[in-house]
Amino acid sequence: MHKPVLLNEAIDFLNVNQNNTYVDCTLGLGGHSLEILTRLNGKGRLIGIEHDEAILETAKKNLKNFKNYYLFHANFLQLPEILQTLKIDKISGGVLLDLGVNSIHFDIPERGFSFKSNGPLDMRMDSHQSLTAYKIINSYREPELANLIYKLGEERHSRKIAKAVIRNRAKEPIKTTLELANIIFNCYRYITNKSYFKTHPATKTFQALRIEVNKELENLEKFFCFIPELLLPHSRLTVISFHSLEDRITKNFLKNNREFSILTKKPVTPSTSEIKSNPRARSAKLRAAEKI
Repeated sequence: MHKPVLLNEAIDFLNVNQNNTYVDCTLGLGGHSLEILTRLNGKGRLIGIEHDEAILETAKKNLKNFKNYYLFHANFLQLPEILQTLKIDKISGGVLLDLGVNSIHFDIPERGFSFKSNGPLDMRMDSHQSLTAYKIINSYREPELANLIYKLGEERHSRKIAKAVIRNRAKEPIKTTLELANIIFNCYRYITNKSYFKTHPATKTFQALRIEVNKELENLEKFFCFIPELLLPHSRLTVISFHSLEDRITKNFLKNNREFSILTKKPVTPSTSEIKSNPRARSAKLRAAEKI
């Protein structure tokens, strides 16, 4: 199993106590949960939440040697309902949010997250939801598309990219990741008069589409609205983000919420050795706080 980003740092900030309950709101393949369960040593309990059914099944296999846990196919916004189901009033130990996209999503072309291999324009983390990147690219109006790419991708060429998308889809629908990536690449090449780029020109647009499809920022803001009420005093909240928009929301929430004592004055970032072994970790930032 691939080692999660900032594994030891994240679990250390949770301050695992064997008598408490912990929630991994973004279970993934179970890497963080495995470490939490190891430190619980058969005591306490863990709740794991994962909205990708296929990934959840893999996590179950990875955690099969433990018994003191409950796993749910759900979005972390359903945490209040999950606690009710388990007859848990409040969380005594802590909550972990790892907001990164699982590497499996990028590695499977059929999921449509990556522009490095050809696949359908999907990008859904939960395959049961209806909105896809295909629908956005082929149905959003030009101003709407430009604003989305600018705000969620922080892409300064958003208007020209949106115009290029509209022009190309007028001929026929844009169906695949490589079709879209090539449209953006050609747009960049025309704007800059260059044909080589250190970072692929489609990177920010693909980020924007993924965030829109999965309502990532909207869900994070909703989560922060209710999480203080679900935590007992001295329990911990640990959040790992991978781009500035998520980190800004997390930072402002902790800064402006008097119910938390911030444990990380500056965000914790991966070591040089971790980035070398896992380049996808380079943008990770961890913030943690304790409920007062």
